[in-house]
This record gives sequence, structure tokens and C-alpha cells, in this order.
Amino acid sequence: MSEAYQAPWWLPGGHLQTLVAALAPAPRIPWRRERWDTPDGDFIDLDWTGTETANAGAVLAIFHGLEGSSNSPYARAVAALALRRGYRCVVPHFRGCSGELNRLPRAYHSGDSAEIAWILERLGAAHAASGVLHAVGISLGGNALLKHLGEAGEGALVRRAAAISAPLDLAAASRQLDRGFGRELYTRVFLSTLKNKTLQKLRAGQIAVDEARLARARTFFEFDDTVTAPLHGFAGAEDYWARSSSGPYLARIRVPTLVLNARNDPFLPAAALDTAAASLRAIPSPVTIDFPRTGGHAGFPGRRRWLARRVLAFLQSP
Repeated sequence: MSEAYQAPWWLPGGHLQTLVAALAPAPRIPWRRERWDTPDGDFIDLDWTGTETANAGAVLAIFHGLEGSSNSPYARAVAALALRRGYRCVVPHFRGCSGELNRLPRAYHSGDSAEIAWILERLGAAHAASGVLHAVGISLGGNALLKHLGEAGEGALVRRAAAISAPLDLAAASRQLDRGFGRELYTRVFLSTLKNKTLQKLRAGQIAVDEARLARARTFFEFDDTVTAPLHGFAGAEDYWARSSSGPYLARIRVPTLVLNARNDPFLPAAALDTAAASLRAIPSPVTIDFPRTGGHAGFPGRRRWLARRVLAFLQSP
């Protein structure tokens, strides 16, 4: 698709472009839920399009963002167009994101590429007859997907992939969200649900975290340092961000992959995009970077659902 993104004139700035896209009506998708037991004794829920016995056509896995789900507008928009293009779509929910708390003393996080890997392995094995497995990750899901693709290299099971608004540098993204307008508009909303889930697991005896520190957490640094890092084996927030950022993995990706980020994304400074582009400049790479000047975070609002068309055009290109 050669049509570059340009935000409507009446939607200036990344904040408006993000919020309008998040609040806009999205297509209704008749999802069918399936539960998988995980290798470590937990479970995840996956929402599918189509019938349980259907095994024809390409499969598109859509990995949602922070506190997202199959109901997220971006997931529904991509799935609606993918359905019309002949895909079966599935949204694997990260742990605790399907409306029910998971069992184990852990949650999900931006660098959980191992979770992406086993989900794609099982999808590939179960739907091998179709011969085609594609994946899209949005925001947190995009970061985890890119990290997985870099780790897998030539062994990646997906034929093509796309990452939308992935926070390629988690430290830079967290600093951006932990100050100014972003802290009031986005961080407060995310932390309200994250802290509520954590408190439920704490009071059910499933996890051990410092409840007083949890109550005081007002930034992603404070939450990740108190909850995310210790629950998932990191030394602290900075260690988690450094080891989980997908930017350093881009040069190791060996399957055609679209990395789509707006330069005015309020979740990630444009300098992080420049660093990512520089890492690919000197080497032959199957990674396509598309960094439009406007679009916001997982937004790209406007007529004709540009975001979904851009992603599907890439996935279905020869």
C-alpha cells in the first residue's frame, strides 16, 4: 500500500489522535473463546473467529497491548478486515487479561517473548494444514512479538509479522509516560487496573508484594519496580526495561516484519525511533520501518481504517 498516513486536519497532535482512535466505534466481531493450559500450570484464553472445526485459510494471531483484549478497538479493526481477506483470526489474551485472574504468582509483561513463542508453536502445530501463520502485535504485544522474532531468527514460525506502536525502548517510553500530561492521561488509567488486579492476587494469597509500596505507586517506574520486576525475575524496573526492550532485537529478525510507529506517539519519544532505524541502516534486513509523522499511539484515525489496511497490505504482499 503506497498511501502514506496523514492525520485529519481537525485532529492535531498525538494525544488527540490516540484518544479519538481509542474511543471510535469498532466493528463487532463474533468471537469464540477457547482456553489453553500453559506449560507452567496456568491458563490463557484465546478468542477466535470462525468455528472450532475450521482449519482452512491463513491464521492471524493478534497480540494485544497493555490491559487490552479482543475487545480493544485496534484488535477488532484489524480482525474485521483480516476476516474479509480470508484469515482466521485469534487474539491470545495475556495472563489476567481475559476477565479472569490467572492462577500463578505472575502476570504478563512487555518482554515475555517466551509466552509468544509457545503460543505460536501451538498455533503452528494445530493449524499446519493452512500452511500460513501471520502475527500482529500492538503496543506491549508488539514489543514482545518483535523480541520473540529477534530471538527466533531463522527459526521463526510466522511467515510475516507486523508490530504497531511497539515501545521499542521501554525506559524511554516509561519516562515519557511518567511525566506531565502523559502521566495524568495514560499512566493513571493503566495503573488503576494494574494495581487492582495486583491487589486481588495479593489478597487471594497468590503473590507476595509490598502492599504499602503498591498503594503508593504513581508511575510506571514505581509499579514495575514493585510488581512487574520481582514477579518475573528481574532485579528492578531498570533491569526489566533493559532486558525486555525490543529495539536491540530488530537487527536479528529474519522474517518480513513491519514496524509501524508514529513519530508523535505520546508513549514513545521520536528519538527512540531514530535509534531503531539506525540499527538497521547498515545491514540487509527483512524489517520494514514505517514512521509516519502523525498517528498517535495505536491510533492512525481517519476514514477507511488506514491502520488495518496498512497492516493487511504488508502481510499479504508477495
